[in-house]
Amino acid sequence: MLEYIVEMEHIQKSFPGVKALDDVSFNLKAGEVMALLGENGAGKSTLMKVLSGVYTRDSGDISIFGETVTDLTPKKAQELGVAIIHQELNMCAHLSVAENIFLGREMTRSGVLSNKEMNSQAQKILDRLNIAISPEIIVGDLAVSKQQMVEIAKALSTNARILIMDEPTSALTSKEIDDLFAIIRKLREEGCGIVYISHRLEELQHIVDRVTIMRDGRYVTSMDFADTSMQEIISNMVGREIKEKFPKVESRRGRKILEVKNLNAGKLVRNINFELHEGEIVGIAGLMGAGRTEMTRAVFGVDPKESGEIILDGKSISIQKPMDAIKNGLVLVPEDRKKDGLCTKLSIRENIALPNLDILCGRAGVVNRAKETAMVDQTVEELTIRLPNAEVDAGSLSGGNQQKVVVGKWLARNSRVVMFDEPTRGIDVAAKVEIYNLMNRLKQSGIGVFFVSSEMPEIMGISDRILVMCDGRITGEFMAEEATQNRILECATKFDQKLNPAASL
Repeated sequence: MLEYIVEMEHIQKSFPGVKALDDVSFNLKAGEVMALLGENGAGKSTLMKVLSGVYTRDSGDISIFGETVTDLTPKKAQELGVAIIHQELNMCAHLSVAENIFLGREMTRSGVLSNKEMNSQAQKILDRLNIAISPEIIVGDLAVSKQQMVEIAKALSTNARILIMDEPTSALTSKEIDDLFAIIRKLREEGCGIVYISHRLEELQHIVDRVTIMRDGRYVTSMDFADTSMQEIISNMVGREIKEKFPKVESRRGRKILEVKNLNAGKLVRNINFELHEGEIVGIAGLMGAGRTEMTRAVFGVDPKESGEIILDGKSISIQKPMDAIKNGLVLVPEDRKKDGLCTKLSIRENIALPNLDILCGRAGVVNRAKETAMVDQTVEELTIRLPNAEVDAGSLSGGNQQKVVVGKWLARNSRVVMFDEPTRGIDVAAKVEIYNLMNRLKQSGIGVFFVSSEMPEIMGISDRILVMCDGRITGEFMAEEATQNRILECATKFDQKLNPAASL
């Protein structure tokens, strides 16, 4: 019997100006969950794309189930039993669950598409995983968590025996994560080898057997999870000890910068009232669907407001669209930085300059290149954005550096209030600390900061004051020193009492 179902030795992979993988080795056993860990840019996803045939290695050896593979393509990898579930889900939203599962491998009878057979086979796969989803439902109508489950079902429909999961829990609730872990344990029992990539290190204890750690495109170490500590894992990931996970600076609470009164927008923003002062960071806690993101979008002018008043520096301002907010110095770092915060095909220089053209252009509408260069250089230096040069595409940067670019483009215009929506989602532990330090610097400079987060330790560790939302309303407020996890969760579950018609008869 083979000891390893995957063996990768001395793998090299370079892109223009970047050596992504430098002499990397990796192995995987049948029936184990291997956590592949490292900072953003460590090379984890690149290595797995080499294993799944998406990228062609420059050199090195790969063996899958004892078969030495030379020219590995996605089709060949699939035939060998390798399936990858990417962080950005690849679903056809307008097709049904069954149609997505068998996309490219459609079942036919006499040359005619057999939806009945596909639905039947899809149902068997879903039942095997205890996934309660109809194979006939349109994927676009499903929550992200359910789409994640469909991706797993799709992978298993190809008889995958090696399953690669890249940040599978980044958009899931606690209950949905528990459901996913149950599926992972079931697959492990069936002998499937699973590579699990995640920055949420607290998850590892529930499912992981071994860990492989990478840093700067190189292999660092592999170890049994039971024989190591979390601090040892973090030290190997970042190459140094991180003494303070949630750095916090003291700052005197100053005058009121922002006040939101009686804000209503749709079903999930209901009579919102809060204020923000200089020298404080306000965290917005709550469960998925509480209305936190919708509230930031309404304040920023993305979604229309039904009523309410926004007061900035003592003056009532009208925000009908994002440009109104930007001109008044109120900006948003959105939840999905790639979709809503960056033009990933444009350079870092262009991303920083784009929202600031009103500042950079002269009367004739021509960009002042010297002014633009100075703005970009200052932003890159102040936020310590790691990049080869400012002309590289934003999409080529690691998640943490992408987040800094999103923030940097707003700070270049001296914004007064910065709203962060899930600022550390999908970035590694060291990059998280850099984002926290950035928020602290904004706080100390007199800029108003408030942020939405689904991570309770983050909310409690960084905030000076905590607001809790449930069912579209603010249901609790605490100073950081008063807050406990139980008190926050109690407020996060204060749903409106729904009238039971039977009770009134």
